[in-house]
Amino acid sequence: MRLLSRDKIICCVLLICQPTLVFATARQSDVSGRLNVLFIAIDDLRPLLGCYGDKIAITPNIDRLAERGIVFNHAYCQQAVCGPSRLSLMTGRRPDTTRVWDLSTHFREALPNVVTLPQHFRNHGYLTRSIGKIYHGGGRPSRDDLSWSVAAQYAEVRDPKLRYASADNLKGKGLKRSAAESVEVADNGYIDGIVCDSSRAALKELRKEEKPFFLAVGFRKPHLPFCAPKKYWDLYPREDIPLPVSKSHPKQAPELAVRSWKELEGYSDISSEEKITIEQMQELRHGYYACISYVDALIGRLFDELRKTKLEENTVVCLWGDHGYHLGEQGLWTKANNYELSTRVPLILSVPGQENPGSRTDALVELVDIYPTLVDACGLGAVRGLEGTSLMPLLGRPERPWKTAAFSQYPRSYKGHRHRGHGDIMGYAVRTKNYRYVQWQDWKSGKILARELYDQRLDPSEMHNIAGAEGQSGVLQRMEKIMTGGWREQLVGSGR
Repeated sequence: MRLLSRDKIICCVLLICQPTLVFATARQSDVSGRLNVLFIAIDDLRPLLGCYGDKIAITPNIDRLAERGIVFNHAYCQQAVCGPSRLSLMTGRRPDTTRVWDLSTHFREALPNVVTLPQHFRNHGYLTRSIGKIYHGGGRPSRDDLSWSVAAQYAEVRDPKLRYASADNLKGKGLKRSAAESVEVADNGYIDGIVCDSSRAALKELRKEEKPFFLAVGFRKPHLPFCAPKKYWDLYPREDIPLPVSKSHPKQAPELAVRSWKELEGYSDISSEEKITIEQMQELRHGYYACISYVDALIGRLFDELRKTKLEENTVVCLWGDHGYHLGEQGLWTKANNYELSTRVPLILSVPGQENPGSRTDALVELVDIYPTLVDACGLGAVRGLEGTSLMPLLGRPERPWKTAAFSQYPRSYKGHRHRGHGDIMGYAVRTKNYRYVQWQDWKSGKILARELYDQRLDPSEMHNIAGAEGQSGVLQRMEKIMTGGWREQLVGSGR
């Protein structure tokens, strides 16, 4: 049987989904004079997208957004795990300020009076709504009533019937059953399809309101388990999906850097004792791509609804992933580390009437920059206390000088694979144009326990820690100086 080419498959997907996204010149809302915001969060998505140069991914709808906006090639999260990363973005503050480093702490314990991104819009007369996973997806940290005009929908979903569809998995026990699932089921047979349907209905309702809106839509895929309707699995012949280039840990990397978070191992068909087989690896990577295409199709329907409701001309669209993801590279799975694959995220911004639509930038940017950017794009004025910077100047001049470094961090405990709070040890990471530097230090004493240095020019897969190699002392001193100076000294106009 003759296989279709990737381009032909994309054409078929476009014909099936029929998404349309049209951006005209800037036009203020007829009622309020303010732009709306469609804020799309995607869980566990690394930049495996056509617009990021991936040759396998079938993502025509996200790619279409990229053609009308700006793609940030080097965007980084502040901590590579859901809760802390999202809280950093939603408050515009870094983890050591929010005091949220784990999945169980609510940010208002440390910052009871902080004004979140949607709360700021709400305070300026916007209707703010949340559908799906925007904050962390479980327990009290999944909710913040001050952020939303009405109660959040589908913020926490633990019903197995919304996570799985196969008979075997539905008969199972616990939250984690099979790590992947391919079933002939409608798109709203899983929670993300339901979130999409609810979001489309919300757009119809919001169109009738006299106030501008901030609509946050959070998709859970491609988070584990990799469950997607079979038609999305069928888009990808398994033999076309490559295995990871690197399957072992980086040479000379400290144990702190490569410790597993044991997320994948919690699923019923993945052993906690044995290595993942090649067959399992192939299925998992296949499932990840299938889930990406599933979410892409749902996003296409959102864009189609924007067109139908005549909202596209005055709606800012911001699409982001909360952190990256390992799929066997460096001998690692999921996230929870300081490497490039776990900290680099997709970020695409489209503003009505923006200069240079379809552009991309290599500027180093961070998720903490999204808060000031959206406030700037909608003309709501400056906000005190934010620890990021507006990206709006990059829309006019994508190649302009920008930050010299992006900062991430990840905690570890002295014992066990997971941490609580700030952990016993904090790994602070700096990403510059040419290097990634990490220093692991005792939380109480500040003593540096281990260092990592990776040369992105010679070793983009980060497989050789050269922190202890001969001739690197000068680079280490420069990176340590950046680390000591902190994020403020790396901003545009800081003199560095």
